[in-house]
Amino acid sequence: MKTNYPITPSFFKVCFAVIFYSFYAPNAFADMSDMTRVFKQTPYLEEFEICHAGGCTKVSQTSIELEEWKQVANLFEPAPENAEQELAVIKQAIGAIEHIVGAKTGTDTDRGGTFDNSDFKGQMDCNDEATNTTTYIKLLIHDDLVRFHKVLDTKTRKFFFNGWPHSTAVIQEIATGELYAVDSWFYDNGQPAEIVPLEQWLDGWKPNNTKAH
Repeated sequence: MKTNYPITPSFFKVCFAVIFYSFYAPNAFADMSDMTRVFKQTPYLEEFEICHAGGCTKVSQTSIELEEWKQVANLFEPAPENAEQELAVIKQAIGAIEHIVGAKTGTDTDRGGTFDNSDFKGQMDCNDEATNTTTYIKLLIHDDLVRFHKVLDTKTRKFFFNGWPHSTAVIQEIATGELYAVDSWFYDNGQPAEIVPLEQWLDGWKPNNTKAH
């Protein structure tokens, strides 16, 4: 059954990508139409796209085999009994999906952060990470693994005049409306994502054990 996701890339995310790559990586060409298409896709295990190389400069089509997906689905056994338990498993699931997809798309060498890493093959920036994490959450929802949360548009904090911009995927607890940032940018490929209340994330939160910048 096809699922529609009524979300579009935020204005700030698009502006961030345009300004960032004209300033920091002038030889990269972020494609806003590609980013929008990948972000709005309805992904299936048999076929979906991911962004990489910064600002969705490159797009790779990939898939996940059923045997591979079992590695992800097994994380949800036994099924979470509440939203809090589900958040803990989503963190692990995002890392597991990244690991599977990374080996197929050459993004398994992605390192946490953006600066100082732009020359590494398979590197992603936070726009790539936010877009791809959104895709992975859609896959989890489509397979009824995630039941207590829904996926929303990404969010961007700061905008140059008050700090360097940074984007994240966002989910919402269905019962309470509580919003959470699901941020996979801080760590290397295949590591669990960080999930924190969105307001805390918007206030500049970052984990203490990351050197990402």
